[in-house]
Amino acid sequence: MATLGQMQTTSESINLTQRARFTTYTPKAILNKGRRADHWFWTRYSAYPYTGCQHGCAFCYCRERKYCPVDQAGNFEYDIRVKANAPELLRRALAKVPVDLVFTGDYQPAERRFMLSRRMLEVCLDMGFPVFVLSRSHLVVRDLDLLVEINARARSVVAFSIISTPKSTTNAIVRHLEGLSPPSERRFAAMEQVARAGILTGTCCMPILPGITDDEPNFRDIAHATADHGGRFVLAGGLTLADPQRDHFLRLLGESFPQYLDRYAELYPVGSHAPVSWDWPRIGRHIREICVEAGISDRIPRPITPGDGRATTKRVVEMLAERAYAAEVAGEPKSRAWDYRKAAWAIEDLEPDLGRVYAAMGSKGIEAIAGVGRRLGREIVAFLESLLQGA
Repeated sequence: MATLGQMQTTSESINLTQRARFTTYTPKAILNKGRRADHWFWTRYSAYPYTGCQHGCAFCYCRERKYCPVDQAGNFEYDIRVKANAPELLRRALAKVPVDLVFTGDYQPAERRFMLSRRMLEVCLDMGFPVFVLSRSHLVVRDLDLLVEINARARSVVAFSIISTPKSTTNAIVRHLEGLSPPSERRFAAMEQVARAGILTGTCCMPILPGITDDEPNFRDIAHATADHGGRFVLAGGLTLADPQRDHFLRLLGESFPQYLDRYAELYPVGSHAPVSWDWPRIGRHIREICVEAGISDRIPRPITPGDGRATTKRVVEMLAERAYAAEVAGEPKSRAWDYRKAAWAIEDLEPDLGRVYAAMGSKGIEAIAGVGRRLGREIVAFLESLLQGA
């Protein structure tokens, strides 16, 4: 167990008299495995070298009881658990699973000392696995050499978590809530370095804070700053609050920004997790329109490794996931979005590549897939034809 010196910050959300405490331990497993890739970041696996985070963002979902390793969510930024054997565990785990995108890396201040994120990237490079990194810090560019190598062999994606810019009227509030996180200007500068290296990058505008960061001028500033720094997407998502995380966040609002307390207590009653009266489809539409205006996407393009034998399947799944999301933000009946999602899952689970199925059986083979049917089958066939024409 060791301690680092007190970190300097202008934010009062971090107790400057308290020092971070690091506990090194050796867990038995590190790789979280999904049945298939998610439709958000396109990751199938995740592996992280630390629990707890020195950045100390007040709204972080990792303060939830199922993620937080300490008794109180308020200690989240001070009690950091270091998984000393993370690279070795990751190597053993990846040797047993199909190659797919790994969500990894944690560039909090502890990484400067322990360098576990870098060693885990080295494992992914050695074993040919693509990676997705989401960071609220510019420190990720330290490992740009590895990310470039991974991108050439498999694929790498680096996203930066940014929810406001200095132009925002509530940026001072956000900076307070973000604790020790570097300012957004440094994150955008890092994004530009990543983009110049030829790696897919962009912004994850997460979490959107109701009444604080959910206004159109803020979204527009983020989208245009992303485009100006080489980013190709802004992926947005709302705030969730659960158990200790909710208590911690509301307590901080009450102490520092009491004008928001009643609204958040109403939006997030005990046990709700997600806001009970927040018009996400309207916000999603605004973000989509603003991204089009900025010449970027509001979705992350699916990274596909060169030579992937299931590339056609993955492109079709990406298309179906995009149409599910479009239906959701358009305010269409929930059943329509779910039809697209279920079809995407069914196709992702196919053993042969969908291109082979279509070549052998034509449109009937597509329509016969469980969860697809005639209507979606026609959409998929039209998309497949466009892929073949562009090949």
